[in-house]
Amino acid sequence: MKKLSVFLFCFMVSLAAIAQKPVINFATKDYDFGKIKEVDGSVTHIFEFSNKGKSPLVVSRVQASCGCTTPTWTKEPIEPGKKGAITVTYNASGRPGVFAKTITVFSNDTLNQVLVIKGEVIPKP
Repeated sequence: MKKLSVFLFCFMVSLAAIAQKPVINFATKDYDFGKIKEVDGSVTHIFEFSNKGKSPLVVSRVQASCGCTTPTWTKEPIEPGKKGAITVTYNASGRPGVFAKTITVFSNDTLNQVLVIKGEVIPKP
């Protein structure tokens, strides 16, 4: 009986801890630029997110799959119910053809999120 009581206590503490976690929620996780001209240079998209959890959300790092993609993000903690953004810029110069790039979001949420940008760069004439 004592073991069961200890187990139930640990289980309840775990549930309470999970319930207090931040939860990052993106409106959309992928964006298609469509056809873009190489001569136009860089293109940018903003991924908006909100904190659906019960404690402040901190985005600690955002990593792109290559150097041609540059992310910037909200650095301050996002309170529950509030919003933040990750701005992703893709440099199309010297990169004609189809592209698909991933951006990994690291935060104090329990799961890392992966964003995707894609499109086709039309080469210079």
